[in-house]
Amino acid sequence: GTFSRATLCRSLAGNAVEVLCISDPPLPPPSIAPNAPPPDTGGKECILLTSRVHPGETQASWSMQGALDFLTSDTPEAKRLRSRFVVYVVPMLNPDGVIDGHYRCS
Repeated sequence: GTFSRATLCRSLAGNAVEVLCISDPPLPPPSIAPNAPPPDTGGKECILLTSRVHPGETQASWSMQGALDFLTSDTPEAKRLRSRFVVYVVPMLNPDGVIDGHYRCS
């Protein structure tokens, strides 16, 4: 596989906020535990992608799905990106708002 997945934290309502780590070779997701050391990226630069900050912006899910499909694909471009960078992805930053159907708040 080219990615790992973990729960980054819990929202105010207790929903999981997931984080993906996409890289070749695969690396574990970062820890946000108090006093946790920075993640070892093997010297690679990092890219952070986030989505669904404002829950009503549903097109962000469509865009994020396309980005994930590309980044985990077997295309030469995706393989080159994964070999040079660590991509951290938080596909839904505001799960409470998305689940409850809010527009710009939790």
